[in-house]
Amino acid sequence: MSDEEIHRGLEDIVVGETNLSYIDGQQGELVIGGYPLSELATNATFEETLFLLYNDDLPTEAELEDFSSELAQYRSVPEGTMDVVRAAAVAESSPMDTLRMATASLSLDMDGEEPHRDTLVLVSRLPTIVAAYWRLRDGDEPVAPREDLSHAANYLYMLTGEEPDPAEVRGLETYLNTVVDHGFNASTFTGRTIVSTDSDLYSAVTGAIGALKGPLHGGAPGPVLDMLLEIQASGDVEGYIRETLESGERLMGFGHRVYEVRDPRAEVLSTAAETFYEAGGDSAFFELAMAVEDASVDLLAEYKPGLNLETNVEFYTAVLLHGAGIPKALFTPTFAIARAGGWTAHCLQQLDDNRLIRPRASYVGERDRTWTPLEDRQ
Repeated sequence: MSDEEIHRGLEDIVVGETNLSYIDGQQGELVIGGYPLSELATNATFEETLFLLYNDDLPTEAELEDFSSELAQYRSVPEGTMDVVRAAAVAESSPMDTLRMATASLSLDMDGEEPHRDTLVLVSRLPTIVAAYWRLRDGDEPVAPREDLSHAANYLYMLTGEEPDPAEVRGLETYLNTVVDHGFNASTFTGRTIVSTDSDLYSAVTGAIGALKGPLHGGAPGPVLDMLLEIQASGDVEGYIRETLESGERLMGFGHRVYEVRDPRAEVLSTAAETFYEAGGDSAFFELAMAVEDASVDLLAEYKPGLNLETNVEFYTAVLLHGAGIPKALFTPTFAIARAGGWTAHCLQQLDDNRLIRPRASYVGERDRTWTPLEDRQ
């Protein structure tokens, strides 16, 4: 048995530097590109946030126009990618499996040798894949992307074929900004590890999507919505929560690996959701969500004292995306659409000062076994 200290899950191990995001889990602070999340997420367009991550500065009006135009020109996907999406829809593959398979094919019309261009290709095409899959799954033909719409508006447009309401666009845009980056999380670290081998960004983002697909990382907002709808149908907030906790089941949308207080992203998204639902004249669902949050925090403190299980980003992700018209099955793919900005920015950062990511393992097996010929083995 080795006496080396083991940091399972690389917990608390610092493996690099970044200026993309700063997290203080004890204080509930998240900074993106130097800006407090609450300031950036509610004011910036997603294009402005992407520019900030790629250039470490907000764009001027002219720079934003040029950047947005360059990003929009890559929205159409290769025919081979659309063939993958069509086959996945016929096979009834999950949305995240479809996104993973289709993303791997996005280099069909690219050589993968221009990382800065490839970041724009990947970010601009993921919404096209997700929207095309969703329509094909419902028996409709994909809607071609439009270059005159913003990133968020174009995604909503491709899902429905209709220009979205400005409130829906702003709500989605706030969400995209809020979850665009979050330190060296599992999917981001996966992407950085892949490019550290001098591989290409298409491979890196495909791997990151595979990591995000796992329910321990990006798969919880859907179950949060299920919970809220069940509570809405029953009308018994406290009873539902008590029954869930007493049965030993996890209460979705609460607790986080990093934050010991309320997730700052939940703070931003709850404010955005409140604005969205009030503007739409239908605040009942948001009021239900607030009641569930309040009761859940109190009852978690009662049933699991000392664990600091506060509201996380997934809770109000479900509330806001549901209101903006994003189907529940697309919550995690929409997370990927946002996080692609952070993934690609981290990949570029890794390549700027690259060193192969190669941690060690502590060997705990035997060392003095003697070879036994096949015919002598029992």
